Amino acid sequence: MEKIDVEIPISENGNGLKIGIVIGQFNKEVSDRMRLACGEQLVNLGVSSDDIAYVEAPGALEIPMLLSAMARSGNFDALVALGSVIRGDTYHFEIVSNESANGIMSVQLNSGIPIANGILTCENMTQIEERIDGKSKDCAKVAIKMARLLSVFNEG
Repeated sequence: MEKIDVEIPISENGNGLKIGIVIGQFNKEVSDRMRLACGEQLVNLGVSSDDIAYVEAPGALEIPMLLSAMARSGNFDALVALGSVIRGDTYHFEIVSNESANGIMSVQLNSGIPIANGILTCENMTQIEERIDGKSKDCAKVAIKMARLLSVFNEG
């Protein structure tokens, strides 16, 4: 087999992309800040504010179901999951953290629509505060980059 040397540029140009964002509403103050930071970053990277759809989910476990519905709609180039889970005294933290991540991965692999996972899973509110803006903005970049990368393979 002949080696093919191909370099695929990674673009952060969001012009013309349609992005869906699902935001878990548990820890609403955190969710609102994440929504704002991610949305502003998408616009800064060229996504029209009219091409960003926001959907609220009750919590992290409900996010994958809504992402799946959005992916099936065919209306989005990429999706973003935002929310937060704070460790408590029971095993519930592990269940919510692991199952929401598994659900998100399953949706993106089954649908072919990239999903940036921005669900913060932290020990305490201090850790969440330290990550809100950075993670939200990173998810905007990841969504755009993945949509652009996958479009190279879907051409033709």
